[in-house]
Amino acid sequence: MYNIKINGQDELSLALEAGQINVGGKDLQWDIQALPNKSFSIIANNKSYVAFLENVDRVRKTMNLRIENSLYAIKIQEPIDLLLEQMGLDISKTQKVEPVKAPMPGLVLKVMVTEGQVIKKGDPVLILEAMKMENVFKASADATVKAIKIAEGQAVEKGEILIELA
Repeated sequence: MYNIKINGQDELSLALEAGQINVGGKDLQWDIQALPNKSFSIIANNKSYVAFLENVDRVRKTMNLRIENSLYAIKIQEPIDLLLEQMGLDISKTQKVEPVKAPMPGLVLKVMVTEGQVIKKGDPVLILEAMKMENVFKASADATVKAIKIAEGQAVEKGEILIELA
């Protein structure tokens, strides 16, 4: 049994067995086939869908899944995660990720992430122009974008928090 949280709100229980899936207490007939380029063909209760896996974070057990022009941020909790949480040992809450701060005054040229987006270490998050040079800021760790505190075209000061990560 797994707990699935969708877009940070809807929480469902999920049980998988060959050809059968139970979501929130409802049994569904399903079939899934892998396609090229991180795509999947899904048939659930005689309806066909194509899903595209945009991002996977195996450490945080999160993924971004696009189904028919809708993007879903999904967090998966396995039985061991639930047990650790009940014992007050939730590992995901103990990992602290530092926010992206401006190392010098400058002008934000481009924000390359959105709130709720799951990013990997090294992913570009924004471009800051300072001293007539464009500086690309990259994620220092795997994280989820919690809040974007600035906008494109905005001037920022040294030490100002630009993007909060979780």
